[in-house]
Amino acid sequence: MKKTIYLLLFFLSFSALTFAQESDYSLIEKTLHYYLDGDLVDDFEVIKKGFHQNAMMKSISLKTKKYRESNALEVFKKAKKRSVSKPNVKSKIVYINITDTAASAKLETESPRAIVTDYMQLLKIDGIWKIVSKIYTVKLKKNTIANKIN
Repeated sequence: MKKTIYLLLFFLSFSALTFAQESDYSLIEKTLHYYLDGDLVDDFEVIKKGFHQNAMMKSISLKTKKYRESNALEVFKKAKKRSVSKPNVKSKIVYINITDTAASAKLETESPRAIVTDYMQLLKIDGIWKIVSKIYTVKLKKNTIANKIN
């Protein structure tokens, strides 16, 4: 009887942990989709929902090959909102890793011209997942006009 009770308690605590992880996973997906969906139409108000106000964005410039960083929301705020989605652009969440109140995610956005890979760092702040850092790289596809110019 004791074995059965211990086994039941173990199963219940494992189930609760799994449920909490799935719940956080879904919440992180939602946060990442604020960025992905908002980016498709350059909608700052949607993108803003996913980012912490002090989130930084970092990359290596394609032109100068130098390190650059800036406040993510300041960059996104400059984009002009579109009435239709960017043509032929596909985005996906490649993976999400969660440990307690910290998470990381890899995203890929493919267009006819390039593949952009984003690595997002998220924190659960006051119960809400926010992107606090984004690093990214852009890989131009072969035989594109932009690639021939560079």
